[in-house]
Amino acid sequence: MARGQLRIYLGAAPGVGKTYAMLEEAQRRAGRGTDVVIGFVETHGRPMTESMIGALEVVPRKAVNYRGAAFTEMDTDAVLARRPEIALVDELAHTNVPGGRHEKRWQDIQELLDAGIDVLSTVNVQHLESLNDVVEEITGVPQRETVPDAIVRAAEQVELADLTPEALRRRMAHGNVYQPEKIDAALGNYFRVGNLTALRELALLWLADKVDDQLDRYRAEHEIATTWETRERVVVALTGGPEGDTLIRRAARIADRTKGAELLAVHVARNDGLAGADPALLATQRVLVESVGGSYHQVVGGDVPAALLTFARGVNATQLVLGASRRGRVAQLFSPGVGVTTTARSGSIDVHLVTHERAGHGRRSFDATTALSRRRRIAGFALALAGMPLLTVGMHLLPQSLTLDILIFLAASVGVALVGGLWPALLAAVGGSLLLNYFFTPPTGRFTIAEPDNLLALVIFVLVAASVSAVVDLAARRTREAAQASAEATTLALVAGSVLRGARPLTALLERLRETFGFTAVTLLERDPESGSRPDVQRDPQSWTVVAGVGGPPCAAPAEAEVDVPVDDTLSLALHGAPLAADDRRIVEAFAAQAALALRQERLAAEAATARPLAAADRMRTALLAAVSHDLRTPLASAKAAVTSLRSASGEHAEVAFDDEDRDELLATADESLDQLTRLVANLLDMSRLQAGVLGLSLIEIGLEDAVPRALDELGPAAHAVRVHIPPDLPEVPADPGLLERVLVNLVSNALRYAPPDAPPVVSASTHGGEVELRVIDTGPGLPEEEWDSVFLPFQRLGDRDNHSGVGLGLALSRGLAEAMGGTLTPEATPGGGLTMVLALPAVPPPGYRPGHPPLTGLKAVPPSDLDLEQE
Repeated sequence: MARGQLRIYLGAAPGVGKTYAMLEEAQRRAGRGTDVVIGFVETHGRPMTESMIGALEVVPRKAVNYRGAAFTEMDTDAVLARRPEIALVDELAHTNVPGGRHEKRWQDIQELLDAGIDVLSTVNVQHLESLNDVVEEITGVPQRETVPDAIVRAAEQVELADLTPEALRRRMAHGNVYQPEKIDAALGNYFRVGNLTALRELALLWLADKVDDQLDRYRAEHEIATTWETRERVVVALTGGPEGDTLIRRAARIADRTKGAELLAVHVARNDGLAGADPALLATQRVLVESVGGSYHQVVGGDVPAALLTFARGVNATQLVLGASRRGRVAQLFSPGVGVTTTARSGSIDVHLVTHERAGHGRRSFDATTALSRRRRIAGFALALAGMPLLTVGMHLLPQSLTLDILIFLAASVGVALVGGLWPALLAAVGGSLLLNYFFTPPTGRFTIAEPDNLLALVIFVLVAASVSAVVDLAARRTREAAQASAEATTLALVAGSVLRGARPLTALLERLRETFGFTAVTLLERDPESGSRPDVQRDPQSWTVVAGVGGPPCAAPAEAEVDVPVDDTLSLALHGAPLAADDRRIVEAFAAQAALALRQERLAAEAATARPLAAADRMRTALLAAVSHDLRTPLASAKAAVTSLRSASGEHAEVAFDDEDRDELLATADESLDQLTRLVANLLDMSRLQAGVLGLSLIEIGLEDAVPRALDELGPAAHAVRVHIPPDLPEVPADPGLLERVLVNLVSNALRYAPPDAPPVVSASTHGGEVELRVIDTGPGLPEEEWDSVFLPFQRLGDRDNHSGVGLGLALSRGLAEAMGGTLTPEATPGGGLTMVLALPAVPPPGYRPGHPPLTGLKAVPPSDLDLEQE
């Protein structure tokens, strides 16, 4: 059976028309005779979306009971049994009610696809896993429901449902997205123009990456190697030389000329495993690449031009930046070099050859000294000086044969090469040729050769001996370089691991450096910018500050250390306790570059940590001033207006006469306004005590059947319609009666504010997992899940950050008081629409319970019964 195909409608924010577009496509398919059913579509009460359902068949939803409440989910089994050609399943990232077959709705969709059913679905960009933290940083609202990017990327089609921010806000203002009472809050919070613009850009960029993936797959499937210039991609080649900084900056300027261009840096490592570049410079250049917005890559290859072009074509690069050759003029006569060869093979890729200070000055001088140890070289010279004469004496005892003599001397030269390397072997070859000429080549006893064949044999002997000795020396050199490269790679891998695992990367890095090279102390010093560049600044402790140090007493100035490694203009790494070999300096320089990066990251993290509480305090202060100015003014104005009216109607010069009913109404208005003002001031005081940590608690065991009626009585006539469901055998909870009453008053008053007149709030209670859960349920307009956390922010109401609708302290204070009593306060979506606030408090253990026994095993969830306590 062929697997079904998935088509996803991607949106930047709620309300852009994803579900509408999905239903529109379903109507088109149904009009062509395709069997289409609706597995799950959430219209959110939007009339235009509901009208688009039309005559489409809707598979009934499945009812799910969870914690005493009823929910509805897609009936996956019913859709599978129906086996349509196409199923519509809205909200791809939705989390199913616990207890079902799958945790996430996208898993249900995968089951439908496996059954051969095509699926149309929707998702918002804030629900993509890779963008979850980015969206939270932009909007300030965390997203609980996410879907792995791989699920969306695997879809056969992803279509963008797009609207400009202005058009989406107009749609909201016209009531086409949210209910009227939620519009102002949404426009002032999540749906601000800046937020919508950023979310739209994220959606476009994510979809562009998805299109790039599809293009790469198409090119790979059709074996297309030519460059398609769909987007500017600039690749800069790094050799690990000092010219790398110049090349990176030049390539960054080229990329900046085109909006959306990508910058990629690549280093081609030798495929023999040997170190051909300075790791310290590469580490520094990698940091520079990332600081200008590029990415760093490393490939392995023996043919550098071929490796560069293979990488460039693989990433669909349009431009390649290379440095002018450092090779001298003579060397360029024998080989054209990487730049010329790459340009000749580049095809449609533009190649930029950038000049620099090192161009044409030759490469770094190569270490021409032998790779063998001094002891082996001495042994080789001794063997050549003493062994060749002794061999000559011994050969007189053998039958005379020039061919045999040459082979014996050749074997001896090879042996000297194996022991002492190049120069002892050359000495043995030259000495052996002279001895062969004098003692064994006719005419003997003279340095002359009579036969041309003998001359040729001696020449071949010298060449073979020299070649073998050179090969041996080269093999030893390569072995040493490979071992050094392996050691450096291992060291850098350990450095990366210790830095990633350490709580303080800079300290972990310096400690790893100290252990690796056996230093007694490693100190990172920072020079005072005002010290200038005096000649004695390296020895002046007053000009330097110890940034970090490990091991023994830190060095106060670079001159106090055995080794001083400058990091940049202001930082220096002081190493004390052991000399540093010249071959190890470059790996230490790599440590130094990473230390500078780690220091910058620690300082940025410290600045961010310092700024967060200051910013929070500033936001709190600004919000308080803006909110209190509104909420204090409103009840004061109402009370003053009522009192002024009463005063104007009294006395001899009364301007207006009020009857008893009018007078009672004015007095009630003043009383209600003053009560509102009293609650506001009490909330402000309690919130200040909570934030200061000085809130007093007096916990006693109390039953909710006692606390709920008192809270409803405090709310007055407005709470008479509230329906209460509290089981008679509900356990007591440890709580402060006054604070618990405050929490209940705030929760119920909030529910009364948004509940429809014909559907009053419901207060129900049950037990679950050793806790007593009290639910305050309203069936009002509800609140999008992405805004649930915002209602608990102090001085917010429905996430309205402009604070023009009131202080909104009730829910923030309620959560704080609940947590102070050891409980929690969390929101849930009311099935069918609305918002449910769940207050969970620990249940008092039953009689006979002892610590260490299974906690409260006798408690079970009690479904709400008929009206046990009902406020009429």
